[in-house]
Amino acid sequence: MGSPASLRRALALLAVGATALTAGTISVPAVGAAAAAAPAHDLAGVHVQPASTGHRLATTRPAPLSTTQCVSQIGIHCYSPLQYRTAYNLNPLYQEGITGKGRTIVIVDSFGSPTIQHDLEVFDKQWGIQDTNVEVVKWGNVPVFDPKNPDHTGWAGETTLDVEYAHAMAPDAHIVLVETGVAETEGTTGLPEMMDAEKDLIKKGVGDVISQSFGATENTFPGYDKGDFKSLTDLRYAFKSAAAHNVTVLAASGDNGATDAQTNGTDLYPYKVNSWPSSDPLVTSVGGTQLTLDDNGNRTAADKVWHDKSGAGGGGVSGIFDRPWYQAGVANVTGNHRGTPDISMSAAVDGAAWTYESYDPTAVGWHLTGGTSEATPLFSGIVAMADQAAGYRLGQINWRMYGLSLLPSNWSGITDVKEGDNGWNGVTGYNATEGYDLASGLGTIDGTKFVHALAGR
Repeated sequence: MGSPASLRRALALLAVGATALTAGTISVPAVGAAAAAAPAHDLAGVHVQPASTGHRLATTRPAPLSTTQCVSQIGIHCYSPLQYRTAYNLNPLYQEGITGKGRTIVIVDSFGSPTIQHDLEVFDKQWGIQDTNVEVVKWGNVPVFDPKNPDHTGWAGETTLDVEYAHAMAPDAHIVLVETGVAETEGTTGLPEMMDAEKDLIKKGVGDVISQSFGATENTFPGYDKGDFKSLTDLRYAFKSAAAHNVTVLAASGDNGATDAQTNGTDLYPYKVNSWPSSDPLVTSVGGTQLTLDDNGNRTAADKVWHDKSGAGGGGVSGIFDRPWYQAGVANVTGNHRGTPDISMSAAVDGAAWTYESYDPTAVGWHLTGGTSEATPLFSGIVAMADQAAGYRLGQINWRMYGLSLLPSNWSGITDVKEGDNGWNGVTGYNATEGYDLASGLGTIDGTKFVHALAGR
């Protein structure tokens, strides 16, 4: 896996006739990322990009296209935040006044984006969403942003995706963007700074839900091959603090299916592995699905697990953590280990999300992004609204979700995903089945029913 959160891949071939971005020498970033797509649904020629550069189109769009236009001109589906609101049945919540008001979403990204407030305002104006002021917290020695540094621009793209879609789902939630000064990559690099920042904010009472679109493959932590997991488990202090303070922590499950490994053509792990923090029992792991929507956001097909030649939703069993108590009911699937994901949201490249970005003066405009780095901020907005509905922080929600999954879906709001698998790049994945599986977790959600059920209403 590798660095920034959403392991984003190049949507470089989205414009017919465009020259594909070639893979760089920078190690491909870690979890959740935007994947690449080619015209006419032919994704085979896409070059994997570092998370830092891969989210971008070869040509920037001056205005977003409709889904119908994307299908005819680019060869994939593309969606606006308003379509996601319809698809996940969120509009009744807004009508009830459940908008995340009074709740805070903390988003953690390396380097951040110098134009995030401006870009969010352009994004909001396009879709008629009320503005909010993003509170930026710089943790450590954050370098001056360099638009010519692909690591900086890659994380800026991740930051933009995270902020715009968390806000789009929970428009009245306060957004705190934490920018750290060390890029998260494989192994422990960059993670201590992120965990320190999270623990400090938790101690100060800042944040009801933390959204993490990053991760590192478990087997890249020092000592893993010898059964010594201390280099990873020593980093869990932020999550333990979150649990003690009833703060919900989310993490992207990854964009490389059951392998959950990043690749630049040479470093793909040809076996099943998992990533942290998604695999942590104190974290809610968010996987990826593919939505098929019309221009109004209505489904024209059932959701299925994201899986194409550009990537697949991460999922599998941890090589470090035992099965947590809340997964006792799915032990027949996970065995004695922690299974991921727990829940899934939109992540597919053929169903990418529009973002507005201006941090790179050579590519100002509208871009398309996918990956579980998209799914995670989407779900952070759902949790913020559930906290508002409950009137208090829900904290660790996994036990609640697994309990709700035992109830009828028209009450729980959990919708089973029964199609697709997360095999990728020659590694056989897991199939979506009835009930819990290691491809989609418990499934996806009907937002209005799920928020009320999670809140105990």
